[in-house]
Amino acid sequence: MKKFLCLMLALSMFGVLFAGCTKEATPATPESAVTDEAEVVDEAVASDLAYVKEKGTLVVGITDFAPMDYQDETGAWIGFDADMAKAFAEDLGVAVEFQVIDWDNKVLELDSKNIDVVWNGMTLTDEVKSAMECSNAYCNNAQVVIVPAEVADQYADVESVKALNFAVESGSAGQAQVEALGASYTEVLDQATALLEVSTGTADAAVIDSLMAAAMVGEGTSYESLTYTVALNSEEYGVGFRKGSDLAAALNDFFAASYADGSMEACAQTYGVQAALIAQ
Repeated sequence: MKKFLCLMLALSMFGVLFAGCTKEATPATPESAVTDEAEVVDEAVASDLAYVKEKGTLVVGITDFAPMDYQDETGAWIGFDADMAKAFAEDLGVAVEFQVIDWDNKVLELDSKNIDVVWNGMTLTDEVKSAMECSNAYCNNAQVVIVPAEVADQYADVESVKALNFAVESGSAGQAQVEALGASYTEVLDQATALLEVSTGTADAAVIDSLMAAAMVGEGTSYESLTYTVALNSEEYGVGFRKGSDLAAALNDFFAASYADGSMEACAQTYGVQAALIAQ
């Protein structure tokens, strides 16, 4: 009987020890650790505004695109987007720096922190909105066909332009529209180069933004021999930041304030785009 009791006591103690070891092998994650981890993620997402303020510079990714971003005779960047970017940077208390980018690599430039924002008459496509944190739309636009004025009467509708060979900015909304037409095209660096291709006869036509077309082609412009005919779509412009960036909300607040005090419209009038403005 004594042997039996001793055996039962030994087995009981072994069970307690085994249970204790099992518990130590699979500890529960403390609630505080889960909370701390969530806070780290939130901080990483919401730190873009602090990041820009700490380094003291807002780096703006652009291309040569009048009347939104282009250089004056001194080499300084001006235009509706450029001037609004300068005003936004001033509102943040930082300097502004303009960086010419390959438009096809704009998301990569953002995510690698070579730039902080894409602000260059950017069409708010589904692809753009999925890859970036975008501002509210601020301008209406369309993609239009550019041809030599002397043949414009031959290309007055969508069907007639499908046989043309186009020059389009790589990765642009214009390229997407030409692809939708099923027309042949050559990719070029930017919309200004696309116009040059048509002017020199190396392309039959180009597709560019209507706001640029109004500023760059026709009588009294750099390309008097060109004109625009067919509008292929309608669209809206927005500004893009890194996904999850709190700079987008800060810009929306700035847009609302500048629209309310009239400074946004005054800037738009300087560059002849006031009719395209969207109320903020």
